[in-house]
Amino acid sequence: MQDIESTLKNVLDSCIGFYGDRLVSLAVFGSVGRGTPRPDSDIDLLIVAENLPRGRISRVREFGTAEGTFKTLEMARPGGRGQPDLSPVIKSPEEAKMGSPLFLDMTEDATILFDRAGFLLGLLQQFKERLRALGSKRIWKGSAWYWDLKPDYKPGEVFEL
Repeated sequence: MQDIESTLKNVLDSCIGFYGDRLVSLAVFGSVGRGTPRPDSDIDLLIVAENLPRGRISRVREFGTAEGTFKTLEMARPGGRGQPDLSPVIKSPEEAKMGSPLFLDMTEDATILFDRAGFLLGLLQQFKERLRALGSKRIWKGSAWYWDLKPDYKPGEVFEL
């Protein structure tokens, strides 16, 4: 049985092996990135790579080929072990630079596994600075949260992240 660190190392090694020099960044987010996985948690991945096929379906199909190169993934989970599902979000560097609502939580919870030239770290830091400038806050309600992106928002006001 593998612990989460060795599972993520396996994912990293497999992505590096599959994408090679095309891989720009790899991060885990969601409950695994926060360090709070449940028994049914998947592993949410952000993959930033160059020369990707066009379209989400083609990219997921290509990732499926990469997934076939992974060693058997088995993750230690409360109450047992099991094969985790991988949930990739795959973007080109240009698409990542355009930003994404996905980056909101990643500014707080992502674990970057690979980051050529600090690409993703730089994007997340810029996004976090923009959130700070707006006065944005992540507000927890029990075990869930929401974002108040601009607490001093005035009706009709337009702002960008």
